[in-house]
Amino acid sequence: MRLEMYADVLCPWCYIGKRRLSAALAQHTGRGHVEILWRGYELAPEEGRIPGPTAAEAMAGWWGEQAPARIARIRSLGAAEGLELNLHLARPVNTFDAHRLVKLAAERGRADQMMELLLHGHHTEGRNVADAQVLQRLGSEAELDGDEVRAVLDGDDYAEQVRADRHRAAEHGVTSVPSLVIDGRPPVSGVQPVVDLQRLLEQDPLVGHRSLLAAQPVVVANLWAGSGGGSGGAQAEGHDGPPPADNRRGSAERGAGDSADG
Repeated sequence: MRLEMYADVLCPWCYIGKRRLSAALAQHTGRGHVEILWRGYELAPEEGRIPGPTAAEAMAGWWGEQAPARIARIRSLGAAEGLELNLHLARPVNTFDAHRLVKLAAERGRADQMMELLLHGHHTEGRNVADAQVLQRLGSEAELDGDEVRAVLDGDDYAEQVRADRHRAAEHGVTSVPSLVIDGRPPVSGVQPVVDLQRLLEQDPLVGHRSLLAAQPVVVANLWAGSGGGSGGAQAEGHDGPPPADNRRGSAERGAGDSADG
């Protein structure tokens, strides 16, 4: 089985989705025959390398009086998965180099570890994941060769692979993250409850294909405003996305909301 998880380091829902997918796979009868591919999906490709406002500050601007409750909900869902989502520390930046580092890690069999460190660094520790020195340290923590990491960050290795992921996302119909593509089937929300992810993993391919087509489409709710493509955000109850795009400013992180928990 081949799983393609489209994600971005900036998205807290992607961190939640990663933990839920891991839990589902741990109970999957065929887990020894599962290939996981992390696909880069830049939510804010126009962001710079210098951090700006925190995620919590941005959310306060979108949601006003509702912001504290919505932020608390995101943090609570993260805590349920053992995650500390410090939205008051996380500051959106460009993630292109971070995705290139994941590609290097994939070739060394360390992609999952690299993605975990990047997500933890951004959402829990508030690290600047666009900074070369930070990426160098995270690469070392993922047990990647320091010279290889430095060469990637100093050059443009894997740049085309990261761009190719975005084209592949469009071909699959992926418009936001986290999105999960199972054996080339239509994309589904990658932040579904563990039991629902288990059901998808256990499905017969033909039955699964039909059920996915009939199921609710990928759940998306933009977490950062902006222009880099992506759908406008699903309107299901409980989604924690910002106001419509015409009422938002600047570039933005787009993340999948969580209807099942909402």
